[in-house]
Amino acid sequence: KAAEKQYVSQPCITHSIRKLEEELGFELFDRSQKKSPLTDEGRRFYLRACNLLNELRDTMTEMNELRNLARGTINLAIPPMIGSCLFPYLFTSFQTRYPHLTLNVCEEGSYSAHRMIEQEELDLGIIILPQHNPGTLETFFLTRQEILLAVAKSHRLASASAVPFADLRQEKFILFKSNFFQRHAILQRCQDEGIEPEIVFNSSQIETVKSLVSHGVGISFLMQMALEGQPGIAGISLNPPIHVNIGLAWKKGRQLSPSAKAFINLVSAQTEEALTLKNCR
Repeated sequence: KAAEKQYVSQPCITHSIRKLEEELGFELFDRSQKKSPLTDEGRRFYLRACNLLNELRDTMTEMNELRNLARGTINLAIPPMIGSCLFPYLFTSFQTRYPHLTLNVCEEGSYSAHRMIEQEELDLGIIILPQHNPGTLETFFLTRQEILLAVAKSHRLASASAVPFADLRQEKFILFKSNFFQRHAILQRCQDEGIEPEIVFNSSQIETVKSLVSHGVGISFLMQMALEGQPGIAGISLNPPIHVNIGLAWKKGRQLSPSAKAFINLVSAQTEEALTLKNCR
C-alpha cells in the first residue's frame, strides 16, 4: 500500500525503511509477527514524524499566506505630527486593500524612530529623513515640508509674511521632546542666532502643542501640513526658512517582507493624495 501511494516499487520502500532503521539504531517494525506491527520505538517515532509533517504543512501554509499577503504584520514608526495628517488616510487605504495585514504603529519622533529601525525593533518608518544619511538606512522620498512658526492669531507676529529668527528672542517656546527632529532643528537655529530660548513647555503630543499655542501660552514650530486649516493658529515662514524631507526608511540590507513591500508601494503612490485631503489642507 505504501509503495502504491508513493508510486514506487515495494523493494524501494523496504530499502528505505531498512536504511532509516540503521540510522536510528533500532527496528521500527516487529517482523517476528505476520502483520509486522510497530515496535514501541516505532510508535514513538511515528508520532514524532506525524508532528513534524504537520508542522511542515502548517509552515508551508503560513509561508504561502505571507507570500500572497493573506497574513502579515508590519511594525511601523510614525512621528505624531506626520501621523496626525498622513496616517488616517494611508491606514484606511491600506486596510481596504490588504484587510488581513496588521499594522503595529509606534508613535515616536524621527530621532528615536531612526535608532529603532537601525536596531531592527521596527520594520519601517515614515520619518523626517536625516540630512546626512550615515549609510545605515534605505530611504524613499515622499514629500518636502516647511517648518513654520506657529503663533496664536492674536499674536503680534500673526500677520507677518516672514519672521527673522532674531525677532523671537523674547518669546516663550513650546517645543517637542528630544526625540523629535523639530526640537534639534530649532535649537540649532537658536544657537546660530545667539539666542537662549525660554522653553516653557515640552511635549510629544501635537494636539497639546497646538492648544497651548492657540491660547497664547507660547510659540512653536510645526510643519506646514499640520497647520493648514487650524483655527486660532497662524503659520508664518521663518527667514531663512527651514525645510525637511519626509520619507520612508528601513534598515539597509534588511530583507523586507512582502507585507512591508506592499506598504511601501502603497505609501509611495498615495502620499500626495493624502496631503490634499481636508484634514491636511
